[in-house]
Amino acid sequence: MQQFTRYTRNAKELLGMAEMKIFWILVPFLATIVVINFFFLSPFLLLATTGFVLIIGIIVFFYAASLARSNFVTRLEHDQLEGIVSSLEEAVIVYDRDFKILFFNPGAERLFLLDAKAIGGVRIVPKDAERNDRRLLAQVVYPSLAPIVVNRSPAGEYPQTTDLSFHDPLLELRVITTPLLGGGGNPLGFVKIIRDRTRDVLILKSKSEFVTIASHQLRTPLTGVNWALSMLVSDPSIGEANKEVVKNAASAGKQLLDIVEDLLMVSRIEEGRFGYRFGEVVLAEFIKNTLTLILPSAKKLGIKLYFDQPKALPPVIADAEKLKMAFENLLDNAIRYNVKNGEVVVKVEQLEGQSFILVSVKDTGIGVPPEEKEKIFTKFFRAQNALKYETEGSGLGLYIAQNVVRSHGGKIWFESEANRGTTFYFTLATDPKLVPAKEVPLEY
Repeated sequence: MQQFTRYTRNAKELLGMAEMKIFWILVPFLATIVVINFFFLSPFLLLATTGFVLIIGIIVFFYAASLARSNFVTRLEHDQLEGIVSSLEEAVIVYDRDFKILFFNPGAERLFLLDAKAIGGVRIVPKDAERNDRRLLAQVVYPSLAPIVVNRSPAGEYPQTTDLSFHDPLLELRVITTPLLGGGGNPLGFVKIIRDRTRDVLILKSKSEFVTIASHQLRTPLTGVNWALSMLVSDPSIGEANKEVVKNAASAGKQLLDIVEDLLMVSRIEEGRFGYRFGEVVLAEFIKNTLTLILPSAKKLGIKLYFDQPKALPPVIADAEKLKMAFENLLDNAIRYNVKNGEVVVKVEQLEGQSFILVSVKDTGIGVPPEEKEKIFTKFFRAQNALKYETEGSGLGLYIAQNVVRSHGGKIWFESEANRGTTFYFTLATDPKLVPAKEVPLEY
């Protein structure tokens, strides 16, 4: 009985849907035809005509019912999607190829201080940036109008992520843009998701500023302490026992000063003011000079250095000073976390068909545990086996190396097997067009 009641209720809902109107309009028309035929046709023709009319009615009924169900599912999915999008904290706007607003969720109303009904159907043009009420919306739709724009995605690649910064009032927005594609892949419009990350950026900047100020304040007294300790080490009157204590103190002071310098370096990198000066660098000569500088450290630990010198290669576009920091960090790790009588092999090769040169630094060291590979380039991170092997270190070397390589337009990655060694790879461009035109702040 309950099942019958449910079927009856569903049938009533179906028959009452707007898509069924065509059937209800057709029913009296078909009935009229049958009635007229009853008076003018023979029984055989009447039966044939009535059967034909009935078939047409059934076809129309099932077509209308199918259309009603399909539209009902579509409306249901649309309502569910609209409900989800409407409940988002982020602003979501949709506009067509003519930049006419098609959708404006409550998050967008709060961010842009505009009413969805009032802005719906309105075409946004660059000139709207001159209007107080639509300025922010125009700058989001046309990012080039914003005061500060940082593109986080390669040109022409979707979804596009762009950071927009405003000073009056202070506002930090992240805009993700995705095209709405029609048949044949042609764009019909765009969806923009806008997240207000002002609070997050301010918190991270305040932390960064604290580290910078603290590092600056520590550098001067540490330099003085290290100078005094170095003077004491060279003083013959303090005796051998005391000299050993002073040497240890001087070594600890130098390590602390190195950490302070690394923190200041990271701060400049993150703020986009590391000051790159690019030029042509002959890579083979650059590597030989760097290996010569680091050779004493390798010999002290019993590590052999090898350079698989390539044939003639085009010069790379690089800042030799900054690249040296990154390369030295990779070599330092390869030596420090190597095994006794281990090896470090540096190899350089031209990538076939590309304007990039590949550099690899391979060691026979302790490797990286599989569960920690994803964190290896994270700021301050040190793998557990590295902490056991070598307690000293800031965990900033690979973070700095990664950012230096990326600022050169290259990529850096690694392959590793625990207790079998690690190989770090990075690429450098030979074409100036592949190097970023300007330095930008890092992504918060």
